Amino acid sequence: MKTIHVQIKPLPHYEGLALPAYETPQSAGMDLRAAIPADEPIIIPHGEWRLVPVGIAIALPDGFEAQVRPRSGLAAKKGISCVNSPGTVDADYRGEIRVNLINHGKEDFVINRGDRIAQMVIAPVMQALWLVTDELSETQRGTGGFGSTGV
Repeated sequence: MKTIHVQIKPLPHYEGLALPAYETPQSAGMDLRAAIPADEPIIIPHGEWRLVPVGIAIALPDGFEAQVRPRSGLAAKKGISCVNSPGTVDADYRGEIRVNLINHGKEDFVINRGDRIAQMVIAPVMQALWLVTDELSETQRGTGGFGSTGV
């Protein structure tokens, strides 16, 4: 498994929380924790969403992004997901990372300080250079869109 160094800046309201970490040796994502006051839980009613601070800012190397994704356990057990999944943290962003959580479950979802609310995957990216053309190469699929390859 390859590794890179990423600078992380814990913000004042992150104090006392564990840094994002891989839970197993082959995990792709690190859990992000809610950096909210202990006496001010966030409640997300069914069908609504909230932007939840995680109390860190990062400086990614050029050519990388951080993808913020739902935690599979929260999605499967409680119907909690990320509105814009995956969310992208660009290499030139230096502000606090926040997670836009949505409650697809049937009950209110309560977030407490330190709860693991999402996961972050560091991934390489490439930028495209457009080559304008009048024709595209032929493929078996052609212009078939949504559902064209079957169920």
